[in-house]
Amino acid sequence: MKKSKFVAVVGRPNVGKSTLINRILGERRSIVDDMPGVTRDRIYFDAVWQSKEFVLIDTGGIVTNDEDEFVTNIFNQAKLAVEEADTILFVVDAKAGLSPYDTDIANILRQSGKEVILVANKVDSMSEIGNTSDFYALGIGEPHAVSALHGSGGVGDLLDKITKDLEKKPDEEEGDGAVKIAIVGKPNAGKSSILNNLLNENRAIVSPVSGTTRDTINSEVIYNDNDFILVDTAGIRKKSKVDYGVEAFAVDRAIRAIREADVALLVVDATEGLTDQDKKIAQTVEEAGCGLIVAFNKWDLIKNVQTHKLEKQVEEDAPFLNYAKKIFISAKTGQRLNQIFDTALEVAEQRNKRVQTGLLNKVINEAIALNPPNSIKGKFAKVYYSTQVKAKPPTFVLFVNNKDLIKDSYKRYLLKKLREAFGFFGTPIRISFREKKEKDNK
Repeated sequence: MKKSKFVAVVGRPNVGKSTLINRILGERRSIVDDMPGVTRDRIYFDAVWQSKEFVLIDTGGIVTNDEDEFVTNIFNQAKLAVEEADTILFVVDAKAGLSPYDTDIANILRQSGKEVILVANKVDSMSEIGNTSDFYALGIGEPHAVSALHGSGGVGDLLDKITKDLEKKPDEEEGDGAVKIAIVGKPNAGKSSILNNLLNENRAIVSPVSGTTRDTINSEVIYNDNDFILVDTAGIRKKSKVDYGVEAFAVDRAIRAIREADVALLVVDATEGLTDQDKKIAQTVEEAGCGLIVAFNKWDLIKNVQTHKLEKQVEEDAPFLNYAKKIFISAKTGQRLNQIFDTALEVAEQRNKRVQTGLLNKVINEAIALNPPNSIKGKFAKVYYSTQVKAKPPTFVLFVNNKDLIKDSYKRYLLKKLREAFGFFGTPIRISFREKKEKDNK
C-alpha cells in the first residue's frame, strides 16, 4: 500500500477538468471558465479522501490560432502527465461526444503503462448515461459517468478507485526516519558540487553547462548519528526558457522532489545575489509546505560583505523569506557545508512541532487583546478557540464567527505572533478560519 500518489487530470480543453478538481477538493481552487485553454500550466493540489492523501495535478491545453500548434500543446500536456503521474484521470465530454483529440490522447495514454481511469463528465442526469457508450471505442476501459458541476453521478466511486491502493494517514504525524533534503535552485548555482562535497565522491556530474542534471538523484547520508537523504534536482529556469521535452520533465521531477521533501536547500549563487527566479523557487517551496534553507554558495568569492548585512538585505528585498534559515557556504572549499545537516535537522524538527491547545489559545487570545481585528461595516470578528490540526507543516485552525471579517493583513499578524511565541524557524505555517455559530460555542 502507498502513502500517497500523484493523480493527473488530462483531456482536451473545456471538458471540465478544473471543475472536476474543484469538486474533488470541495472548494473552488482551480480557475474555471468556458474559454478553452484557461489552465495553462500544471497546478498541484493536496487532496484527501476517506483519510487517504493524494496530489491532484491540473493540466490544461493551450489554445492558439494555429491548429497544428493546438494539437501539439494538447499532446505535450498529456505526455508530461504520463511522465509524472502514478494515476491518470482522462476526462472526456459526454455532452459533446467523442472527439478525434480524445482518440489521439487515448493513444498516448494507452502506451504509458500507467493506470488510466476514463471519466465521462457532464452526465447531469440518468437519462444521459447512454451518452458515454461511444467512449468505449477509446480502448481505455469503462467510462465513469460523473457530473463535476452538480456533484451528481459517481464522483465518490471515482475517488474510491483512485485511492484503493493508498494507506489511510495516521492520526499522528510520524517524526522518525531520515530527513529528506531536496537540493534546488537555478542551473549552475552549484547544487551538484554541494552534493559531491557532502558525499565526498562524484555522484552527480559537475559541469559549467547549465542543465546538466536531468533526473533527481537520491543519496543516503549519516551525519552525527542522524539519517539524511539528499536529493539532487535539475536546475529550475524561468518558464519562458524551458524547452519542452527532457528539460521540462526534469523540472517537473524537481518540483515533485520539493513536495516530497522535509527540507528544501535553495542554492543561491552569492556572486549574483537573490534573483527573481530564486524568489519564485522559494515560493514553490513555501506553497508545497516544505521547510526552507537558503544557502548562499560561492561565499569564498565574496569579499568585504558581512553575513548579517546580507541577511538584512534579503529580509528587506524578500520579506516573505524572513522565516527561512540562511547559511553561507562554499562547495568549492567546503566552507560551512556541515551546517547544511545541522540546519536541516533543526528545520525538520520545527516543521514537525506541535503546540499544546491550551498554550496556543493563550497566545492567540493575547495577540487579539493586544491588537483586535478592525471592524468591517460595523461587524467585529470573534475568535472562539484555536487548535493545531497537523504538523509537516504546522497547520492551525481558528474558529470564528465570520471568516470574511478576517483580513489577510490580520492573518499575517497572527502568523507573526505564532512565530514569536513558538519559533517555527525555517518552516511555513498554515492558518485557516472556520465559522462556528456563537450558540455552538456555549
